[in-house]
Amino acid sequence: MVWIAGGTFRMGSDRHYPEEAPAHRVTVDGFWIDRTPVTNRQFHEFVRATGHVTFAERQPDPEDYPDALPHMLYAGSLVFAPPDHPVDLRNWSQWWTLLKGADWRHPYGPKSTINGLDNHPVVHVTYTDALAYARWAGKDLPSEAEWEFAARGGLDGAEFAWGDEFMPDGWPMANTWQGAFPFQNLTQDGFQRTSPVTAFPPNGYGLRDMIGNVWEWTSDFYAPKHPADAVKACCIPENPRGGREDLSYDPCQPQIRIPRRVIKGGSHLCAPNYCRRYRPAARHPQPVDTSTSHVGFRCVIRERSTP
Repeated sequence: MVWIAGGTFRMGSDRHYPEEAPAHRVTVDGFWIDRTPVTNRQFHEFVRATGHVTFAERQPDPEDYPDALPHMLYAGSLVFAPPDHPVDLRNWSQWWTLLKGADWRHPYGPKSTINGLDNHPVVHVTYTDALAYARWAGKDLPSEAEWEFAARGGLDGAEFAWGDEFMPDGWPMANTWQGAFPFQNLTQDGFQRTSPVTAFPPNGYGLRDMIGNVWEWTSDFYAPKHPADAVKACCIPENPRGGREDLSYDPCQPQIRIPRRVIKGGSHLCAPNYCRRYRPAARHPQPVDTSTSHVGFRCVIRERSTP
């Protein structure tokens, strides 16, 4: 883990997606944070020690999904399945499929394995799965403010975790999508899917993969925008912890009351023509019961003792 001394910084952005605004100053205390996302090797150690069965490996309870068709209630997870032609970017069902038998051990379906992927980030983990690992390890999941402060690497106000240029001298700094999403992946960064967690340069704090590769869970409930900046310097929020659970439900699906948490960092599926969220300020809501092939996590410790 890496010690982050804490401090005051400008969180969010006024230049991109509306949910990132308004940019506002917050303060976070010091904390330890994992140098990389949790890997398949680390998660395997947790499962072996505890017998934990992830959400994606369990048959859904029909009582939890009263409107679901019976034949859709099976153990599985969302897997990216790229089309071979341009599609309507407003319809994510064109490239995501709920695949039976997909889970952390089988990231692309029941016939796939994680052999050779020990150092890749674990995926197909829900918020509950990530929190279970964190508690087993004596850690916690970061707040959104902690995560963003760490991702910035000391570059307060910079566009990216490494500066203001996306690809300095044409060099990829993170595992993101090159080409026209979702049908054309040029793989200029060398990776079509996830990558080893040490494949790209660290940020100014020595942290790897804060941007790209996989989205990462935070502990904060999602709110559609940030609070306004404090009027007085004395009132800058300290260690903010996000919105309320009841306000995190998806307003487009009022009949579904599933909390959503903030995920950060973007993933290998973020592209210039779609989801330009490969930035520290970027944020996205993720239902706590939904796992995918591009969401993982890392942990924090808030005590000053050496981890």
